[in-house]
Amino acid sequence: MAGKLFVTGTPIGNLSDFSPRAIEALESCDFIAAEDTRVTLKLLNHFDIKKPLISYYEHNKLQRGEEILSRILNGENCVIVTDAGMPAISDPGMELVNDCHENGITVVSVPGPTAFATALAISGMDSGRFTFEGFLSVNKSSRREHLKEVASERRTMIFYEAPHKLSQTLKDMYEAFGDRNIAIVRELTKIHEEVIRTTLQKAVEDYPSNNLKGELVLIIEGAPKERKEEISLSDAVEIAREFVGAGMSVNDASKMAAKQTGIKKSDIYKELSQN
Repeated sequence: MAGKLFVTGTPIGNLSDFSPRAIEALESCDFIAAEDTRVTLKLLNHFDIKKPLISYYEHNKLQRGEEILSRILNGENCVIVTDAGMPAISDPGMELVNDCHENGITVVSVPGPTAFATALAISGMDSGRFTFEGFLSVNKSSRREHLKEVASERRTMIFYEAPHKLSQTLKDMYEAFGDRNIAIVRELTKIHEEVIRTTLQKAVEDYPSNNLKGELVLIIEGAPKERKEEISLSDAVEIAREFVGAGMSVNDASKMAAKQTGIKKSDIYKELSQN
């Protein structure tokens, strides 16, 4: 009988956020797949947990994924963790989770802190609709192409960024989006947790040399609604007159003009009939 994969969230800064259920999952599993075994070993030592570790990260995930999958299929239970937060969210794990589903293996959620949701919650930015964009590419052209693609995105956008790339990222965002509101959230759950509410233009001026420390979440205001050109009733009537001149009936011309302008057909018809 196959084992199970437990997708387990780990603290993003404060070890007190590690849940009793997550501790139980680690204590009861057969082995742990970890992004960085050194980081996970510190977590295990803190909670006095001793379990076999296997590294599973971006550059070995194909080979190790097959090994992990084989062990689960042979009956072992595996906990997958990342260095901080939920696995498979801008971190290794998505492929392993997918492989488990395709092989009929039960995937169990053991949720924990997630940086993008936590940052959005304390930012005060619009959270009604949002899109998570993850990390931008280190390649300049790929990064700018990504930003260009989402420049017209109306929902709040959330990005992860490393402190040593902040200044260039802010410049690229300002160039792609123009001046918008931004919340820079750093050091989540740690002593120096901070939410910096500002604008892209001011952020470019204030942080020219990567002078913010800690892992960062950038929350950007979505694109503003495009203002439609105001069309008056008289404009709509003139459009209808052109249709009448082309041979349409007053009724059909009013209907067509209403579709094009958004003005009520009855109002257009009334004006057109009186003139």
